[in-house]
Amino acid sequence: MKLEMNGISKAFGQNAVLKSVSFHLNEGEICALLGENGAGKSTLMNILGGVIQADRGDILLGGVKHAFTTPAQSLSAGIAFIHQELNLINDLTVYENMFIGRELKKKNGFLDHKAMIRETQKVFDQIGMDIDPRAMVRELDASFKQIVEISRALMMKARFIIMDEPTTSLTDPEIQRVFEMLRTLKAQKVGIVFISHKLREVMEICDRYTVLRDGVMVAQGAVQDVTTADLARHMVGHEVVSGHREVSDNLGQEVLRLKNMSCAPYFDGVSLSVKAGEVLGITGLLGDGRSELFAAVFGSLEGASGSVYLDGKAVKIRSTLQAVKLGIGYVPRNRKENGIIKDMDILDNGSIVTWDMLGRKGLLNHKKQRADFEKQKQALRIKLDDVRNGITSLSGGNQQKVVLAKWLTRNPKLLILDNPTQGVDVGAKEEIYEIILRLAREGVALVVLSSEAQEVIRVCDRALVMYHGKVVDEVRGERMNEHEIMRLATGG
Repeated sequence: MKLEMNGISKAFGQNAVLKSVSFHLNEGEICALLGENGAGKSTLMNILGGVIQADRGDILLGGVKHAFTTPAQSLSAGIAFIHQELNLINDLTVYENMFIGRELKKKNGFLDHKAMIRETQKVFDQIGMDIDPRAMVRELDASFKQIVEISRALMMKARFIIMDEPTTSLTDPEIQRVFEMLRTLKAQKVGIVFISHKLREVMEICDRYTVLRDGVMVAQGAVQDVTTADLARHMVGHEVVSGHREVSDNLGQEVLRLKNMSCAPYFDGVSLSVKAGEVLGITGLLGDGRSELFAAVFGSLEGASGSVYLDGKAVKIRSTLQAVKLGIGYVPRNRKENGIIKDMDILDNGSIVTWDMLGRKGLLNHKKQRADFEKQKQALRIKLDDVRNGITSLSGGNQQKVVLAKWLTRNPKLLILDNPTQGVDVGAKEEIYEIILRLAREGVALVVLSSEAQEVIRVCDRALVMYHGKVVDEVRGERMNEHEIMRLATGG
């Protein structure tokens, strides 16, 4: 069976989001759908998933025309949409999640738990996954939660599955577990749309690619015929910079020093320093303790021992408010949970840490608030319609720039960036890298926490590699390469 979308167009008001886009997917094939945030990927897949309707164009399954006006219609036709934010209930068991909304019942009207457990086990046996149907979902790691979502789609007889950024919050072993399942589905003739910004994963798992840019399909073909550089160029419309940054030899005074920092079970005996104008990378595998280490530095993790020095003076940071007043900024790793306030608009999100500087007698100086944010909007090239729109109206890359904007307005002497480009496209990623390098040139001390070796190599002067809560080595120059970083991060 073949899935075809022909001449799909969609506009929201005067904004044409899709312009006669055609896309196809064969059974037993994994096709990457690529593009920058705002390119039209989500709109195209929402049309396929019955969430919204196209203005023009046709959807065909096996040559038969379909028009989906609800997600239920799309699912009944064999198309499942697994969103980035998984639709599972942690306080229910696996089998209860598999049958939620369509529970099996006995003749007396009571739930038939045994039958639901049995049917769930059949699906897991079919795909070769060892998951206990009676386990609580909250006990599963992120990759097994993904697998439960996929298994639920298979139970509903899905022949085509749309996966939106399925590996964003997964560790490398978890990613490989999901990839193993995708290969099993491919062998069983299930077609998969793989939406991702991680081009190396596309090269590893996908057969074909389709690239959208500004609502137009600009490239498609076999993955084996292209490189990650080719895909990035198609996505942004120009060559993307890669490789080492030019390391600065004109650093300022030491801004931060940590001495023998420990907090069980997260990190143990960590000492480091970073100077003004320096970009220090901290890398390793997820769970290595780097996020907790700098959460302690920022005053948001209690119980740490050791010494913290700012500008050569010993400080005891007991709260995030104190950290901010000392000149420390912190961009957290999970933007949606910790970086933005979803119920606030763009302007308030982009200025919240400066309210104490803008307030007088309990009132904000709204004129200065707008003027300060406008400067950052121009400097960071934030794309938005109205500053009073909700923060969630922006793409992931522009949301991340707003998070950066609030700290830059504060003029920190030390800026900690935890996974600064998570969930943003290659174009926005490059823009954020340029912001980091500009801040370094302006004399800000920066600490970049990242699991992506390429990211560390791209922006950092040097990097410390952590393993099981300890710094195992420092890499710089020729030693700062992916092979060496991975060797150290895995305990080598």
